[in-house]
Amino acid sequence: MATLWNKGTACTDEVEAFTVGNDRVLDLKLARFDVQGSKAHIAMLKSVGLLGDDEWKKLDAALDDIAADIEKGRFVLEDDVEDIHSQVELLLTRRLGDIGKKIHSGRSRNDQVLVDIKLFLRSELKDLRGEVLDLFAKLQSLSEKHKDVLMPGYTHAQIAMPSSFGLWFGAYAEALVNDMYMLGGAYKVVNRNPLGSAAGYGCSFPLDREMTTRLLDFASPDYNSVAAQLSRGKSEKCVASAIGAIALTLNKFASDCCMYMCPNYGFIHFPDALTTGSSIMPHKKNPDVWEMVRGKCNRILAAEGEIALMCSNLPHGYHRDYQLLKDVLFPALELMHECVRMTAYMLDYIEVNEHILDSPLYEYLFTVEEVNRRTLAGTPFRDAYRQVGEEVNAGTFHYGGATGSAGRGQLSVSDLGHTHIGSIGNLCNDKVAELMSAAAAW
Repeated sequence: MATLWNKGTACTDEVEAFTVGNDRVLDLKLARFDVQGSKAHIAMLKSVGLLGDDEWKKLDAALDDIAADIEKGRFVLEDDVEDIHSQVELLLTRRLGDIGKKIHSGRSRNDQVLVDIKLFLRSELKDLRGEVLDLFAKLQSLSEKHKDVLMPGYTHAQIAMPSSFGLWFGAYAEALVNDMYMLGGAYKVVNRNPLGSAAGYGCSFPLDREMTTRLLDFASPDYNSVAAQLSRGKSEKCVASAIGAIALTLNKFASDCCMYMCPNYGFIHFPDALTTGSSIMPHKKNPDVWEMVRGKCNRILAAEGEIALMCSNLPHGYHRDYQLLKDVLFPALELMHECVRMTAYMLDYIEVNEHILDSPLYEYLFTVEEVNRRTLAGTPFRDAYRQVGEEVNAGTFHYGGATGSAGRGQLSVSDLGHTHIGSIGNLCNDKVAELMSAAAAW
């Protein structure tokens, strides 16, 4: 097998298979970033005199050709090549001879894979930012569209107080703001340049690390070469934590949708084509999409813990354990993209029930409203609370703001007098949009 570290000896097939594992497949995701990092590296080598101008031009042109093959899907890892780094160098050497061998001067596979992963993660975070912003916009739009439609709110899975679809959709929109802060934090951790740290201790070549930082558009170098190596695992854990925050938000939303689609609730509806049936029960319309979002988000949430365990108890410096981080994080990122996009897709077709409160099931939804109504009329709060509680126990309670179930069903958000910031009568969606704009400015 072609390797960057070959010194004339070879591992057995068993050792190679065990240590390489799934890395060759996952490495294909890093291909264009390996070329990007290599182009910056050779430009720097030319500037410090380690490559001649003609050598640099030939290498740069050959790397552009490889990049074009990657974009067109023509780039492959050959069977006897260990990883993406070996494949790129092999292609350069085949085309340019000894010039191709010079690309590795002043660089270890350790800082090479580090810069590839950071460039990859930076790209992934930017893509997720766009997808989350799209989902946020849809949630806000639905919040505004249905802001006057009342629905029951629950605590302890019990009927609690009046809510609204505007409040429900808006809540998940604002939750994504906090998730965007997490994405931005992970981006800042990732957006530092490890190139030039070599195996963790720098090298005796006069490398210009500030130059590669500018060329690769990193915010700064990882200054300390040992610290650059310590970022392996830390970067992946930060990204896993950030996508875990989004996963938790989507997990809860999916759980709500599963519950609200149940005919016992009947709060929301989706076209039959977005549900699945039963092999035996012809009436079933199962929320399989939301169940899969929920389950996949649980898998994403597990990634951070697995990465933390993989990186603990290791002294500083590179260890082969780190190779396994890709096995955990890369699939989690794929799942995250799928779940965000599918949630946004499903929201395009969601229908809400505008007559939920017609049901007598929700008579007690207004006990707090009645306590407050009596308090505003002059009854001390504790006395009003006791009165309403006794009426509930006696089965005689009726909300004073309505006459029977028909009147309750005609209630609107404006009838309830919820006007404080963040209540059903004052959603502050414009303020939340400003928060998101600021949170996404990275």
